[in-house]
Amino acid sequence: MTTTGPLRGVRVLELAGLAPAPFACTLLSDLGAEVLRIDRTDTPVPVSAAQDPLARGRRSAAIDLKQPGGAEAVLRLVERADVLVEGFRPGVCERLGIGPDTCLARNPRLVYARLTGYGQSGPLAKRAGHDINYLALSGALEPLGPADGPPLPPLNYVADFGGGGMLLAVGILAALWERQSSGRGQVVDAAMTEGAALITSILHGLRDQGLWQVRRGGNLFDGSAPFYTTYACADGRFVAVGAIEPQFWAQTLAGLGLAAGDLPAQHDRAAWPAVKARLASVFATRTRDEWATVFDGTDACVTPVLSPFEAHLHPHNFARGTFTEVNGQLQPSPAPRLSRTPAAIASPSPRPGEHTDTALAEWGLTTDEITNLRKDGTLR
Repeated sequence: MTTTGPLRGVRVLELAGLAPAPFACTLLSDLGAEVLRIDRTDTPVPVSAAQDPLARGRRSAAIDLKQPGGAEAVLRLVERADVLVEGFRPGVCERLGIGPDTCLARNPRLVYARLTGYGQSGPLAKRAGHDINYLALSGALEPLGPADGPPLPPLNYVADFGGGGMLLAVGILAALWERQSSGRGQVVDAAMTEGAALITSILHGLRDQGLWQVRRGGNLFDGSAPFYTTYACADGRFVAVGAIEPQFWAQTLAGLGLAAGDLPAQHDRAAWPAVKARLASVFATRTRDEWATVFDGTDACVTPVLSPFEAHLHPHNFARGTFTEVNGQLQPSPAPRLSRTPAAIASPSPRPGEHTDTALAEWGLTTDEITNLRKDGTLR
C-alpha cells in the first residue's frame, strides 16, 4: 500500500470495534498511516464489509484474542507499531493480556489510544452507553430541539464522531509529536462525553456574556433567530439561512423582496417569531432550487439543505472533489487538504481476515509463527 500523506511511515494497529474508533483510524489512514485492523475470528463475514467507508484504507488480519497465542501475536505486532487503537470498555484489553502496561513494556515508544464513552476512570467508566447518552451527560443535548418539544439528538455526529473519533485522532497526533522529543509513548484516554463537553465551549462563553438563555429556544444558534434557521420551500425541501452579520441579513431580505425598514430590528428577540413567520411565508412561494438560484452569487448566507446523498451533485462540492467513488460506492473524500503531502484513500475496505498471512508477515511474524497460529485456530 503506497501512501503520500504526512503520516507515511506511521504504523497503526487497530483492534476492530464500532464506528468512532474506526473513524479515527480512517482519518489516520487517509493521512498516510499504515493501518492493520485486527478482526475477530468468531463472527460471520458480512457481505457488506467491503462497502464500509469507515474501514477504507487498511488491511485486516483475523486473530482470536481468546486463544492462548492470540495475545502474544498482538504483542509481536505491537513491537512494530507506532500506535494501537482500541475502543473496548475499560479493563477488557487488560484481561486479554494486551493492556497498556503490557504493550508499553514490549514497545516503550507505543502510543496506546483508548476511546470510550465515559473514560477509563470515574463512576460511569464501565457503564454502557451511546452517543445520545454522552451528549445528555455532557450538556450538549439539552440545547438542541424546539422550545416546545424534547431535546433532539443530531444523529450520532457529535459524541461518536466529533467528540470521539476526531478527538481521538487529535490525541494520537499530539502524542506522536511529543514522542519525537521524549522518545517515549503514552496512553491517550479519549472519552466521548468529554469530547462532546469540549464542543460546548462556545455556549459557556455566550452564557457568561449574557448572550445565551439557559432554557431551550430564543437563542442565537438554536434555530430561534429568523436569520439563523431553516425554512420550508414550495416543494417541501428546505433552505438554510445563516445571515448573522447585518450586511448579510440585508442581502437576505433583499433577495426575498423585503425591505429592512418594514421589519423589526434584527436582534429584537421579542419580534423573532413574527419575523420568522413573515420569512416562512415568502420562502414557501418557491422551490428550494429556485431560491438557490436567487441567492447564487450573493453573501446572503442562504444555501439549499442537501441530503447526504445529493450533496456530491452541488457545483462547489463537485469542483472541490468533496466526494469520491471507491469501488463504485460514493463516500466523502479525505480531508483536510495538504499542499505537499496530500491525503488519499490507500485502498478499498477489506473483508475481515482478508490479509491475515501477508500482513502479519510484513509486520514481523515468521512463517513458522503464522503456521503454528493457524494450526491452533488463533488465525482465520
